[in-house]
Amino acid sequence: MSGPRSKTWLSDLIRKHMPTREEMASNRYLRPIAHRFLSPELWRFTRRSVPRGVALGLFAAFIVPLGQIFLAAFLALPARANVPLSALVTFVTNPFTLPFWLVVANRVGELTLNIDATLGAGAANTLAEDSGVLARWLEVGGVTAFGFVVLAVVSAALGYLIAGFGWRYIVAHKRRKRLVKMEQRLVERLKEHGQ
Repeated sequence: MSGPRSKTWLSDLIRKHMPTREEMASNRYLRPIAHRFLSPELWRFTRRSVPRGVALGLFAAFIVPLGQIFLAAFLALPARANVPLSALVTFVTNPFTLPFWLVVANRVGELTLNIDATLGAGAANTLAEDSGVLARWLEVGGVTAFGFVVLAVVSAALGYLIAGFGWRYIVAHKRRKRLVKMEQRLVERLKEHGQ
């Protein structure tokens, strides 16, 4: 990999696989606000921008089936979140994982709305038979769409918390390692001067 190695492997991985600021700014859809994408604060990995980027990326991934990256990038601008991280996190939903997420969203929607318990299992089946196949598909689609909204909100909140705690753990771990190295150097210098 070209360029200096950064302090964390995650930022190296993201820089390797994500487009540069200039590439995103030259995108024809982003051109009207390209000057905003060149702001360095949107590309730094800080304790505030990382959790925001993860939360916005997860929200955009579940709330919109197409164009999640652009939505995440647009949301990252006013929130001052990390743009490449928010775009990368949207790949949690992709064409390969979409069938899985459709089933999960449908189950979450059913659980949240609790349709069968409200109507009773027999009444729900009678209603589905009487109203036809189209009505049943619309009901399943509505339940699934509601499940995606729930997934978007819950995953964004959990992602924010997990990324925040993860960031603090990484920083604390790096500080401990730095302190141990400083202590070892100090002990070595004291031994050299003591002899």
